[in-house]
Amino acid sequence: MSSENLTRTEARRRAAFLTTDSYDIRLDLTQGPETFLTETTLRFTASEARETFVDLIAKRVHEIELNGELLRDAASRFDGARVKLPALTEGENTVRILADGIYMNTGEGLHRFVDPVDDEVYLYTQFEVSDARRMFACFEQPDLKATFQLTVTAPAHWRVISIAPTPEPTVSEKDSTVATWEFGPTERISTYLMALIAGNYQGGEGSWRTRDGREIPMGVYARASLAEHVDAQNVIDVTGAGIDFYEESFDCDFPFPKYDQVFVPEYNMGAMENPGAVTYVESYVFRSDVSDAIRERRDLTILHELAHMWFGDLVTMRWWDDLWLNESFAEYASTLASAERTRWTDAWTTFAVSEKAWAYNQDQLPSTHPIVADMVDLEAVETNFDGITYAKGASVLRQLVAYVGQEAFFEGLRAYFRTHAWGNTELKDLLVELEATSGRELASWSQLWLQTAGVNTLRPVLEQEADGTLTRFAIAQEAPAEHTTLRPHRLRVGGFSLEKDALVRTHEVELDVDGPLTEVPQLTGKRADLWLLNDGDLTYAKVRLDPRSLEVAMEHLRDLDDPLARTLLWSAAWDMVRDAELPSRRFQQLVLTNIDREESSSVVRTLLSQLETVAGRYAAEGDRAARTAGAADALWELAGSAPAGSDAQLQFLEAFARLASTEQHREVLAGLLDGSRTLEGRTIDTDLRWKLVIALSALGGIDAASIDEVLAKDDTQSGRKSALTAKAAQPTAEAKSEAWRLTVEQDELPNESLTAVVQGFNRVLDPALIAPYQERYFSMLQKVWDRRSNEIANRLAQGYFPDSYGDRFVLDRADGWLADHEDAPFGLRRVVVEGRDTVARAVRVRGADVD
Repeated sequence: MSSENLTRTEARRRAAFLTTDSYDIRLDLTQGPETFLTETTLRFTASEARETFVDLIAKRVHEIELNGELLRDAASRFDGARVKLPALTEGENTVRILADGIYMNTGEGLHRFVDPVDDEVYLYTQFEVSDARRMFACFEQPDLKATFQLTVTAPAHWRVISIAPTPEPTVSEKDSTVATWEFGPTERISTYLMALIAGNYQGGEGSWRTRDGREIPMGVYARASLAEHVDAQNVIDVTGAGIDFYEESFDCDFPFPKYDQVFVPEYNMGAMENPGAVTYVESYVFRSDVSDAIRERRDLTILHELAHMWFGDLVTMRWWDDLWLNESFAEYASTLASAERTRWTDAWTTFAVSEKAWAYNQDQLPSTHPIVADMVDLEAVETNFDGITYAKGASVLRQLVAYVGQEAFFEGLRAYFRTHAWGNTELKDLLVELEATSGRELASWSQLWLQTAGVNTLRPVLEQEADGTLTRFAIAQEAPAEHTTLRPHRLRVGGFSLEKDALVRTHEVELDVDGPLTEVPQLTGKRADLWLLNDGDLTYAKVRLDPRSLEVAMEHLRDLDDPLARTLLWSAAWDMVRDAELPSRRFQQLVLTNIDREESSSVVRTLLSQLETVAGRYAAEGDRAARTAGAADALWELAGSAPAGSDAQLQFLEAFARLASTEQHREVLAGLLDGSRTLEGRTIDTDLRWKLVIALSALGGIDAASIDEVLAKDDTQSGRKSALTAKAAQPTAEAKSEAWRLTVEQDELPNESLTAVVQGFNRVLDPALIAPYQERYFSMLQKVWDRRSNEIANRLAQGYFPDSYGDRFVLDRADGWLADHEDAPFGLRRVVVEGRDTVARAVRVRGADVD
């Protein structure tokens, strides 16, 4: 095992005799484009005089000093990931390590980016899970908290941001183009929460008054070439609304002295909760028109990261076993805050159609795991940043709130923050507080919901008289064969009746469901046209409809005004498609008949994604071309009939471009680009133009030279990525070969550029064009995993898995690879296992795609 892979046992052993006090980190960022000078002075206390190690990934180590003594032959003590120390002094110790750090272009550690617009250099850090050691020497584990004091030497015109408030820089007397920033000490935080953002970042500033009367300075920044598109005041307003909500809900003041938010280039994640120095993916800076679904997602992300200031930063998990609690809580709290304090009042509808769909998908893969995962080492942690950790965990927290009551839940949280502020905790610490405030025993609930895997299915069991009056209503609970746990559910049953061409709720019962069958005597004698289990979406379970309710839903979905109930019916139908219980062609018809009635931008976005799936890889092979073309035709018609300039018009147009497949579609795309075709109220702005260019390229309607002409008008980072996608999307063997060479055979592209090429490679109408790469994929896997960083290896392994139109050959080849690579790293095997399952499900769904 590589020494980079710290185990939980090693971390516990180190924490058992070490207590960290402070880090003094000095960085010189003027050393050139490849490396930087990093000097760390670490002060800590040891309860025993024994050897240990410090974590560090660097090009070379120059000096190691322990308690004032310079150790001989520093290089021999460094293995590339750890610095071995001799026996420590019992009591206080000081270690100083001087090294050359390496700039990354993978989004890990200290990432370096050069803006093609103005050649400005931009830096930012991404340390979670274990990449703080790429910038400074440290004990890389969350339970060894400390204060951090940072000194940075960098170009004088840069903005330098970290956790502590930014000081005034001191310009060098020898070189006026260089300056030094000496930050004050931070609060006690974990190493993965330390941060540095540096470069010519520009934007807007403001402040927000907290409940204790402090004025919290706020900055919202992006690269200088994007600064005009930064809507700083909106970001500050959403943040301020979140602070007010969380301070009130948690009865705990905002914990940090300032709050900067920076949109950074080539970012791997949506965002990162560095205390008071949050980083976001740059696509959240809108230089063109975007749907409200994207705007809502950005606001939700802002609130998610803000929630972490309390849950994750103020109180931090002891080890990564409880990573899920950090992320699940932020998902739950941000959705609640969004629904109650922003314009996104239907946030729980968005949660149902996006987060829960992600969770259900993840939980039905062979790689599913309990919410409380067994994080034995850092590699396990990296593998489990998934829909279980985030979305299922948040869904189960919502069920917990329903189970104990919202007031008891938040009163328990308040006690939790009071007791554990600036410390480290485990799940049991939270459950103790919730048991005290609710009076509920939660150990058994935790065992069933948090420590077992899989999703249950709930089915209605109805007995009715001829006129539909119920003589019996019960709820049957099922579990998959691989994960047999049946769980307690607090849920509602809703009854909906047709009244004057509207489907309205006429009955509602809330109850506890447990075991294989739960009778619902409250509904005996009631009558409704449609019965919906889990109305209100309180629990986490797939639900089925009885035959009559399914027919009413298929016929009258657009007549149901309740957006959350309507979304739950969409979700039930989608789950039935995925489980081969409903032909995908019926779902395609359902979407195209009803989507123009949907008012939620986020629901429309999800439905359009599902439409692409059922018209593509879920369609019976002989019908696929006609289904894809028919969906595109319908979307173009919907775009033309949608209100001018509307959100729906934009989403229908973008989906049309993704599904365009015929000569007529190619003519439409070309006309939109040259102006001979128009949609009322719709300007073909920069980003929309690129989407049309990529679609046209996939149809062979534009060549590489013409793509370069479009790029010349938008020679930005975003434009360059789009051009890479467009060229890789061209329907020629040469284009696919070049894409493979750039990404697999070479190792030069940064993270986001690599993904842009992979996306273009997969943009095909004729699967035969990339069929030769199925075998090459399995041949390259181990080499890529061994030689590339974790982030890049995952992007390649996941991005190139041949699942779009996979068949029996892919299933057999995946089985053979897994049999031949039983000792391959778990993370790599997981990619293949999940890819195989995705193909197997598609094969089953296609088999059920009959009239």
